[in-house]
Amino acid sequence: MSKKQKLPKHIYEQELERLQLELVYVQRWANKTKARIVIIFEGRDAAGKGGVIKSITERLNPRTCRTVALPVPTEKEKTQWYFQRYVAHLPSAGEIVIFDRSWYNRAGVERVMGFCTEKEHEDFMRDCPDFEAMLIRSGIILIKYWFSVSAQEQKRRFQSRISDPSKNWKISPMDMQARQHWVDYSRAKDTMLRYTDTKLSPWYIVDSDDKAKSRINCISHLLTLIPYEIIPYEKMALKPLQRDDSYIRKPMSEQTWIPDVTSALMQAEDPLTERKKAKKKPNKKKKAKKKSQEQSKLEAPKAEDQAEELDGQAIAKEGESPIPSIEENEEAPVQTQE
Repeated sequence: MSKKQKLPKHIYEQELERLQLELVYVQRWANKTKARIVIIFEGRDAAGKGGVIKSITERLNPRTCRTVALPVPTEKEKTQWYFQRYVAHLPSAGEIVIFDRSWYNRAGVERVMGFCTEKEHEDFMRDCPDFEAMLIRSGIILIKYWFSVSAQEQKRRFQSRISDPSKNWKISPMDMQARQHWVDYSRAKDTMLRYTDTKLSPWYIVDSDDKAKSRINCISHLLTLIPYEIIPYEKMALKPLQRDDSYIRKPMSEQTWIPDVTSALMQAEDPLTERKKAKKKPNKKKKAKKKSQEQSKLEAPKAEDQAEELDGQAIAKEGESPIPSIEENEEAPVQTQE
């Protein structure tokens, strides 16, 4: 498949549904085995992190799967050990925690935008592999993804967020400013990978220029990294409802019900939609007339041929032979082999 070729929508939806069911099995396995899973998503602004996180969590139980997206640190948090505010969100037994940006803020935005000192950045690069090794030794399954987006695709997504009111919240002045430091972020990313892409805790890079492909590819890969098993679901049988003839429900007229706006929507259907439907309806009369005309055209040559045949037969009866055709007079051509 060509890199530019889009993944057909029906294939995307079918495969995503299959993968999401596998994620349900992962969550059930984690609950039963008391596993602890941490998934980190990093990348440039508009790289598609939020979309894949939504695809992962869509069908999962939010009680044991949560997303952590921390705001800027408070003045108090700035005085703490750097990793402290992230430690508070690590999973308990049976939980899956997804970090939409993580402690790697120090390697990226804090480094580029000057929110940390040179020494703080160096300390982070030195301490981070040890911190992650400690998490893994404690039994946490730690998985790290970097979503890679091109400058052209990021520009297109930024423009979409600016022009679409429903997406305005996705872009901030800081995002616009960060885009001006594209090369600085590239250098910061390279440094981050050089120090923290370890055998124990590797980085996995996701090509995210195509959102649909990146979601399918990422979730498929994620499932290969978790040693889950399909645990059969214990089906429950519905029991009869409790009956108590002495209970009398309060009259509906005495309760405050929300208005049914859907009825009005159905009654006042868009006239444009009605016109489109009318255009799509086939005109049976025109269709029948057209078919009749086409049939007449087909039958006309046949009628002429039949008339000529009858004329020929009449001449033959009078003792004259009909005019032979060209094919009858010509000899068959000799076949040659080239």
